[in-house]
Amino acid sequence: MESQTYSVIGLMSGTSGDGLDLAYCQFRYSDHWEFKILNAATAAFPAELESDLMNSHALPALELALLDVAFGNWMGEQVTNFCTELQIKPDAICSHGHTVFHQPSKGLTLQIGNGWSLHQKTGMKVINDFRMLDVQLGGQGAPLVPIGDQLLFSDQDFCINLGGIANISMNFNGQRVAFDTCPFNLLLNEQAKKLGAKFDNQGKWASEGTCDENLLNALNSIPYYENNGAKSLGREDLEKYFNPLIESSPLGPKSILATLVRHYVQQIARVIRSYATKPVSKVLLTGGGAYHTFFREELARELSKTISISEVDTQLIEFKEALIFGFLGVLRLRGENNCLSAVTGASRDSCGGMVFG
Repeated sequence: MESQTYSVIGLMSGTSGDGLDLAYCQFRYSDHWEFKILNAATAAFPAELESDLMNSHALPALELALLDVAFGNWMGEQVTNFCTELQIKPDAICSHGHTVFHQPSKGLTLQIGNGWSLHQKTGMKVINDFRMLDVQLGGQGAPLVPIGDQLLFSDQDFCINLGGIANISMNFNGQRVAFDTCPFNLLLNEQAKKLGAKFDNQGKWASEGTCDENLLNALNSIPYYENNGAKSLGREDLEKYFNPLIESSPLGPKSILATLVRHYVQQIARVIRSYATKPVSKVLLTGGGAYHTFFREELARELSKTISISEVDTQLIEFKEALIFGFLGVLRLRGENNCLSAVTGASRDSCGGMVFG
């Protein structure tokens, strides 16, 4: 391609279901990649759509197919409004979609938000379905963010995204290593709802609870943590392994929150200790969980003086994943690999994504 500068909109609908992130980004390549988030916003889901998305994994086939189209249309409306307000026309819309099923062992991963309906609603080129090619190549289809971490955030030793599920990315022995470390907001938010809020603001309730050693040990013994290869967590794993332990616990919500935070700290600290190559490692925390003050303090305490948590602006914290899916779309337009087999376990690196329009 002649142009080395690309303007795209990255769309991210995470598993925690808190809304659609839109990031208008510019990427420029000379001898290395540079980026700017020119503007960003989060569109809250209407109550009915939020409910449908959060329960999409239990819908009959026809209703799921209708939701796929409806969600694509709704995203198209949000993008159109966003572009009209800013008076912009990006090169492409790069959409992650909303994950319904993620079972790579069965060759399946499904993100809804129909590409054709999104394309027709906006009149713009759309790139989505970034995960399926990797899954068909024997990979996990996740995580996809590491290629962005490698090319856009090479100054950071560890990139950790604390969304519905927490994932980590780092360079080790000359290659990128990445995987889901543990759940995060998906489990925390369920307990916060019992206390009357959508989330535990800054981890205040977790800080008031008491960590329970029995539940903590049970969580740390979940089979997922014994797998040292390419691995990823889906909602199905939470329902099979994590939820039964939490639901059978006699603890109140605050103590469950405290125990979950301790569990997350131990799992993430274990990974950092295993892969650290410097006396002090730079750690980038993004995603909604980066605002969880109690977790940040506990992680810093657990790792003492061996990590330095990077100070970044709120825009990057909230929109890094949308930014990187925009970047994956740019790589797809250039015909360059945007998925690393070293982190997914696939048979080869690949250039994933379906292009509409």
